[in-house]
Amino acid sequence: MKLEITPRAAQRLSEIMAKDKNPNLALRIRVESGGCHGFQYLMSLITMPTGEGLESSTILNEDDSIFQYVPDETESTSPPPNSPKIILDEPSLELLTGSKVDFTQELIGSQFKIVDNPYASSSCGCGTSFDIKA
Repeated sequence: MKLEITPRAAQRLSEIMAKDKNPNLALRIRVESGGCHGFQYLMSLITMPTGEGLESSTILNEDDSIFQYVPDETESTSPPPNSPKIILDEPSLELLTGSKVDFTQELIGSQFKIVDNPYASSSCGCGTSFDIKA
């Protein structure tokens, strides 16, 4: 598996999908240069196109990978319909392979967060910026 989605992150994405009545909602994660450690995680909720508009979509790019949450207790390897989805472009995937997408709730707020990134040598206190191993 290139990217793991924790049950907490999947649960929160499912809650947002239900609240917004939008089964096509997905979390887009990108890595860009910047932040206090050299690279930063940028996350946004997007609505994925369906049906005919999929090929000409400006939301999805040719190099995007889509990951769907598959609960551990399912016997099937295919994700259930409308399971939470995460989208990454190829450059971001290269820096996040082997990572986990989690959802954390702390006193200062709640957020989706990248954890256990094997390519990160250090990160900032809030977890949105990281430096890569040389």
